[in-house]
Amino acid sequence: MSKANATPTATALSQPVFNIEKLYVKDISLEVPHAPAIFLERDPPQIDLQIHSQANQIEEGLFEVQIMATVTAKLAAKDNKIVFLIEAKQVGIFRILNLPPAEMAPVLGVVCPNILYPYLREVISAVSSRAGFAAVLLNPINFDAIYQKQKLAEVNEVVKH
Repeated sequence: MSKANATPTATALSQPVFNIEKLYVKDISLEVPHAPAIFLERDPPQIDLQIHSQANQIEEGLFEVQIMATVTAKLAAKDNKIVFLIEAKQVGIFRILNLPPAEMAPVLGVVCPNILYPYLREVISAVSSRAGFAAVLLNPINFDAIYQKQKLAEVNEVVKH
């Protein structure tokens, strides 16, 4: 029997596995509440971005990770009149096996969002331009810093109690 056809050893079976099974847009919405009059405005809008992520286990070794973005464009000079509102959820299904429990949270909270974020950026840019506005170009996000800040907040909350 050749090595290529050999049965995997216990060591090979216990090696960490990380696969992207599927990437997709789960939800997307666009609102332009003051159209068509809003297209006559010449002042550039202020852009507000809210980003959230979450991970759920679908089954053993299979996880759904979502990044949700809300982009609100407002005219500051016009009492924060809403120019447009985009909400989008970019999702990935990831197969993660044989990972120590202590490493699972950073993978789901940092690695997976880092994979998804470029796709979310493209969706937001495409939707804003398709709506007749300048493309919204989202800046890079440091998901590791966000994760560390959340962990620190959790530790501080535990210490308070």
